[in-house]
Amino acid sequence: MDMPELSIILAPLIAGLLVIASHVPLGREVLKRGIIFIDLAVAQIAGLGVIAAQTFEFEMAGYGVQVAAGTSALLGGLLLQWSEQRWPDIQEALIGTTFVLAACASLLLLAGSPHGGEHLQELLVGQVLWVRYEQLPAATVLFSMVLATWFFARNFARGKGFYLLFALAVTASVQLVGIYLVFASLIIPALAIRRFETSRGLYIAYGIGASSYLAGLLLSIATDLPAAALIVWTLAVFSIVVTWTMHHFRVGE
Repeated sequence: MDMPELSIILAPLIAGLLVIASHVPLGREVLKRGIIFIDLAVAQIAGLGVIAAQTFEFEMAGYGVQVAAGTSALLGGLLLQWSEQRWPDIQEALIGTTFVLAACASLLLLAGSPHGGEHLQELLVGQVLWVRYEQLPAATVLFSMVLATWFFARNFARGKGFYLLFALAVTASVQLVGIYLVFASLIIPALAIRRFETSRGLYIAYGIGASSYLAGLLLSIATDLPAAALIVWTLAVFSIVVTWTMHHFRVGE
């Protein structure tokens, strides 16, 4: 593999590292709250905003799509925050229902489009290998804001601000890597470090995420297989290996 081929994965790798950096701590909170499908629901709502913008012919590289996706995700986050306060005992069921409704709304909007299937696949699987450098500055600023809020405004981030913070992060990540990778980046590393309560677990999860994105992208270049699907599998395999190793050597117990 020569240097030109390796240079192809640099922008996608940076995007993946940004996603992992912000999504690992959010994923730990998702597991703690027991609302596993919130990421799929909010990601699907953000995707619905993107599809709506496409349907009404906003320029895909313009601010219209970003506003549509961000507004949709924030409204979805506010709705889920309200439902958690009102019906906490059925919150997971409501999250699942919200996901299905948003997914079906997306299908309805795409029903008349000759390229509807392509748009839906791109939303779900993403085009991480084709992330451009121009997309990275705005994503870096947003993810930095999310991380700063998470670590330095803990009461807000883990309280009333959680759903809003989550919606902001997912709005950016779903457009970079797709819904499947958003879910995998949030949940799989968090599962691997579920026994750790300290920052040590974060470092392990970050290592899993970074190595998985790198390995998946390299495998995609080498095999010409879809990058997102390979990264999901490398996340799973690396997490299983790390979990087995920690259990075998009783690390963290």
